[in-house]
Amino acid sequence: MSKSNKKLIITLTNPTGKYLDMTPEEITKQDNDMSKIKIIEQNKQQEKQNAETKKASGKQKLKDLGLTDAEIKALTGA
Repeated sequence: MSKSNKKLIITLTNPTGKYLDMTPEEITKQDNDMSKIKIIEQNKQQEKQNAETKKASGKQKLKDLGLTDAEIKALTGA
């Protein structure tokens, strides 16, 4: 097993800890948790990109209406 398939157990009698092999169930849970984390990170990145796209689109629409960059900044703060 690789080190990623080990768990560190720290107890009062062994305060420096000891690495033990993870059970197959623990490995499966760890893999599932890592997959969930990756999906959450991808969703956050997509939400950030969507917000930036909407902001740029809104600014362009204001420009199309004839507002200057200074007026847009005064309205939006950006």
